[in-house]
Amino acid sequence: MTVNASADLTETPDPYGAFPRLTEEQVAALQTVGERRSVRPGDVLYREGEGSDDFFVILEGKVAVLEDSSAGQHVIGVHGPRRFLGELGLLIGQTVFVTAVVAEAGGVLVVPAEQLRKIVTQDQVLGDLILRALLVRRSVLIGLGVGIRIIGSRYSPDTRRLRDFATRNRLPHHWIDLESDPGAEELLRRLGLEPSECPVVVLGPGRVLRNPTNLELARALGLRPRSPPEITCDLIVVGAGPAGLAAAVYGASEGLSTVVLEAMATGGQASTSSRIENYLGFPAGIAGAELAERATLQARKFGAQITVPGEAARLDPADGTFRVQLRDGDSVIGRTVVIATGVRYRKLPVPGLAELEAASVHYAATVMEAQLCQGDPVVAVGGGNSAGQATLFLSRFVPRLTLVVRESELGENMSRYLADRIEHNPTIDVLTHCEVRELIGEKTLDKVVVEDTATGERQTLEAHALFVFIGAEPHTEWLRDRVALDDGGYILTGADAAAASVVPEGSDGSRRSLRSPLPLEMSVPALPLETSVPGVFAAGDVRSGSTQRVSAAVGDGANAIRQAHQLLGGHMHVVRLAQTYVSSK
Repeated sequence: MTVNASADLTETPDPYGAFPRLTEEQVAALQTVGERRSVRPGDVLYREGEGSDDFFVILEGKVAVLEDSSAGQHVIGVHGPRRFLGELGLLIGQTVFVTAVVAEAGGVLVVPAEQLRKIVTQDQVLGDLILRALLVRRSVLIGLGVGIRIIGSRYSPDTRRLRDFATRNRLPHHWIDLESDPGAEELLRRLGLEPSECPVVVLGPGRVLRNPTNLELARALGLRPRSPPEITCDLIVVGAGPAGLAAAVYGASEGLSTVVLEAMATGGQASTSSRIENYLGFPAGIAGAELAERATLQARKFGAQITVPGEAARLDPADGTFRVQLRDGDSVIGRTVVIATGVRYRKLPVPGLAELEAASVHYAATVMEAQLCQGDPVVAVGGGNSAGQATLFLSRFVPRLTLVVRESELGENMSRYLADRIEHNPTIDVLTHCEVRELIGEKTLDKVVVEDTATGERQTLEAHALFVFIGAEPHTEWLRDRVALDDGGYILTGADAAAASVVPEGSDGSRRSLRSPLPLEMSVPALPLETSVPGVFAAGDVRSGSTQRVSAAVGDGANAIRQAHQLLGGHMHVVRLAQTYVSSK
């Protein structure tokens, strides 16, 4: 492959710190674990859509980074001596989203990815430099809209699903809308596809997936490896929001073999927040997706195995351990379990929702959703912090946004700093003590009917998109017959779980504990975050009584690991005694 002769080969500037130049000392350090290789113009170092196991440092010459697909060739960067190539996927085993081609003869240093992971873990200065650059590069690629191509109609639920999966997992991608992109049909013809086959995902030259499931797409991109041999780990973390990622980081860093299962994307609901401003240590705030990405890398750095997508469907005791069955048929066995599945946003019980949900109703406010409704009037619903953060973010993209809240005052359930900003934003109208009654539209939303609950008066608002943040419900359907839950479906822990597990037994009024088959006086005492099942803990928003803040969830995740250690090293023998007691009966 050759770089287009008319392409500008001037070295790309680096305003964001994505392409730092290594010092001679740092290059020398990498040479101890790498191999020098001579290269000629046209040599391909790695190709879009394929895997790469090597980290490249340019010693002499220049390398062009480009999109290389059936849509044509486009140079997106040129790099020279002492710059290094690659991006975040190199550390976590993903396929690459761009192609690197030698533009001027010279030499490169080739470092195996495994050696790079050790450097990132062990060399604080060099490792931090490389890691920071790779993180920024992922953001740059997403901003440029390069990477995989999703071709499909905006009215298709499967197109929406694939875009959601790519966005939530911060996968560089570009959406080509069959309804509005003038080049969509021509591209399909070049690929030998019909519109009826959409949505399709183009991974690179010659690699097309027709309406893949999330699991199929994840495996094609290296997010989800094939099932490993079944072994017993120390810790299974179910859910990779802030609580689950904290548990993974602390568990793996303290030597527990750790497997994390996440149904959709690491970061949970927090990753959909445009900016978290009340998290300790980030005075300027931090995007939820960035916080999640950093925590995910930190967990992997300590050896945690993260499975995405990996939706838990069942929890079963298994000979002193626990088996978590996944919805796709795989399973994982562990000695302890931390449940951190978080919550899911509630849906509005209004006419018209089902017909318009795929195209016009959103439960997160990321760049993807903002781009879809850019320039259109929008309605948001909700009076909590999630609604406030989303409203402020969306107001940067739309000419007029109406926030509908059922409370009599905006600051009733929303942090004051958010309420103040919304009230002083000229593009935002706030309707207090109001609720949505109806959605009107055919393929897409046209109008929203809102009722004032104080007066009964209704008004119709023009809106082409609706954002819903009206509270949440716990993701515990798969646990209803396994652990004790409160009336709202949240997991009981500690003393509440122990109390819920004591039931009368026999005509003599004796009691027994559901936490173990031992007599009550022999039963295992509940640790503060332990559920009604010894060895199973709950952390974060899914736990009954949680304050439902990112910082509280992180604290829960850390504390759950401390208590898991206490169980594994302390009273685990009592759990085994319970099992022996049962087998003797």
